[in-house]
Amino acid sequence: MYSEAFRRAGLCAGMVLTLGVAPLGQAVAAPVPGHSTSAAAAVDRIERVDERRWDMFVYSPSMERVIPLQVIRPADTGVPRPTLYLLNGAGGGEDGANWLNQTDILDFMGDKNANVVIPAEGMYTYYTDWQQDDPKLGRQKWQTFLTQELPPVVDEALGANGINAIAGLSMSATSALDLAIQAPGLYRAAASYSGCAQTGSPLGQTYIRSVVEVMGEIDATNMWGPFNGPGWKEHDPTLNAENLRGLSLYISNGTGLPGPYENPALPRTPQSPPLADQIVVGGTIEAATNVCARALAGRLNDLGIPATFHFRNEGTHSWGYWQDELRRSWPQLATALELESAGG
Repeated sequence: MYSEAFRRAGLCAGMVLTLGVAPLGQAVAAPVPGHSTSAAAAVDRIERVDERRWDMFVYSPSMERVIPLQVIRPADTGVPRPTLYLLNGAGGGEDGANWLNQTDILDFMGDKNANVVIPAEGMYTYYTDWQQDDPKLGRQKWQTFLTQELPPVVDEALGANGINAIAGLSMSATSALDLAIQAPGLYRAAASYSGCAQTGSPLGQTYIRSVVEVMGEIDATNMWGPFNGPGWKEHDPTLNAENLRGLSLYISNGTGLPGPYENPALPRTPQSPPLADQIVVGGTIEAATNVCARALAGRLNDLGIPATFHFRNEGTHSWGYWQDELRRSWPQLATALELESAGG
């Protein structure tokens, strides 16, 4: 699948196809019966997988449908706890390539006192508010949902304390920074793993078009309007880096060269791409996001905005590295979330 996507992308535009994304085939969700479009956001239902793992379904007035969320509960719920909003990649988790399937996050969070909320939709959307309803995707108002509608619902349903952080990988690494800019004061920290935070630049727009148009076969101008227009610049974290000041920032990226997770002896999950694609396509993608990440680093340094940068000398655009980066960034996230210790 990834080799075909790479061929269709042509030239180096194919470098920005996000690994782990299945072809779009789902129908656009219809409005939920019984919900008025003027209704407030609310929990539709909660399904408890076990004591720590919940699936929560929240009605979004802006999108007129119920949005599924995967939730990890704190080790100790005796007092209100903070929340980490953790975003999936271009597949939105709908393709099975998500934090729960591809990483050891359940074990890692086993002794941590934070809620983790993972949207289980959002394929190809960049978790933003689209200017136009899309014929394939329907109405996409993720910024409104994630920053306005969802947090008070989460705080009430989970007994959270209103202290939040956000993190994302690949497509959503851009989104995590953008959402933090668009909703000042909502998050204490933002982490970006292998993202291209340059939506207003030619490289950044090539990246996004390869995800949205090549992989999704969707008109990307429905998202932020004409290319190079004000919508694309408004959501560019590098151009708007001044608005990241005051956040605890963690930015990481590899070079695209094969590293430890390209070892053919390692076990692979069913959702993983073929190893050859991980090396060739994933390596090319990571090399491209490395350019974006270093541009963001330069911009933050020029503005005197502190951030933690972890630029690895190796590593492709793949889940093993993102699992490592979540672990590496956790002490910083935990501190921003005001947990009693860096272990959380």
